[in-house]
Amino acid sequence: MLNWKELTFHYTETDYIVRAAYKNGVWEKPYATRDKYMNIHVAATGLQYGQECFEGLKAFRGIDGKVRIFRMEENARRMQRSAEGLLMTPVPVELFCEAILLALEKNMDFVPPYETGATLYFRPVLVATTPEISVGPGKDCEFIVISTPIGPYFPNGFKGTPFIVNRHIDRSAPQGTGQWKVGGNYAASFRASEVAHAMGYECMFTDAKTHKYIDECTASNFIGIKKCRMVQNGVELGRIGQNGKDSVELGRIGQNGKDSVELGRIGQNGVELYLEDETTLHNSTQYYTTAELSFYEYLTPRSSAILPSITNDSLMTLAREMGMKVSRRKIRVEELAEMSEAAACGTACVISPITKVFDPENDVTYHFGEPGPVLTKLFHALQDIQYGRVEDKHGWCKIIE
Repeated sequence: MLNWKELTFHYTETDYIVRAAYKNGVWEKPYATRDKYMNIHVAATGLQYGQECFEGLKAFRGIDGKVRIFRMEENARRMQRSAEGLLMTPVPVELFCEAILLALEKNMDFVPPYETGATLYFRPVLVATTPEISVGPGKDCEFIVISTPIGPYFPNGFKGTPFIVNRHIDRSAPQGTGQWKVGGNYAASFRASEVAHAMGYECMFTDAKTHKYIDECTASNFIGIKKCRMVQNGVELGRIGQNGKDSVELGRIGQNGKDSVELGRIGQNGVELYLEDETTLHNSTQYYTTAELSFYEYLTPRSSAILPSITNDSLMTLAREMGMKVSRRKIRVEELAEMSEAAACGTACVISPITKVFDPENDVTYHFGEPGPVLTKLFHALQDIQYGRVEDKHGWCKIIE
């Protein structure tokens, strides 16, 4: 019997894998097998030229005992984009989902119990199998789904992890393969990650072109949380009451340079508020329930070298629903000083808060400390959906009775 609470993010043998081959222009039906080894030609383009891609998704044992697979179709579509990027035959969405469900059915005993913090992780892999020495894409391929129970990706889990900025080793190049989930991207990160580990950190990659901007946190997307000043007519607003109902002082400079005060009340229709960049806030009363009149911005990098994270996409949706401004743009390393919270996010780690970031080139350390309130709220909001503790109004989970 496995000790579910002691699991880490490493491979644990399960009963079955699922396979389906593409040969002569036809996909075979997925089937389960206990054979965990591939019989592949030594000249296969998957071995010779790295023509392969993979995915990662999880099944959760919910509070009601049911198993939920999170955003399976979106993983299927992302694998299709990766395959197309490498000129491989994409796995049809229906076949992908059929294979995942079969892998779950055959390995149901390995779905960890609720509240253990562990999940059943699926690793779909697509490998080109056409023998070829000439440089070019193979057409035949094999699709395999591995299943394994896992614990947290980072050893400290949600407690937080320190990172070090890397400007000397590139994970992937702009306009290269970074936007796809291909093995070569991860192999390229090994050296930098091992250097970081030897110093007691995880690796924060910068962009390969200028090394000025944050790209990824090891194999995960980066999230920064920034508290923005709220202003109206160019003047910072005051404070708001506990339930969003108390009056707010809105300063306004009079014509002769003297202050004149206009009182506003955040009521049902709200007072129209603006950020410094003149972005209108969402309905004011829906989101401000704390004594501090502040507004949080969810920042994540935009780059052609970054894999679009399904977890990050989900968190951005939840952040918008909470009233946060969500921005995907280039983020300079120095902007870490303006952030109140930071984290790595992805399927494997969900959200892993960053305790500090050390920039050795500039001898600067950006401190974040314990997990902050915004990331904590986002983490629990996503986990509540995945474990069936709240309504899944987005239809993200496939429920297996």
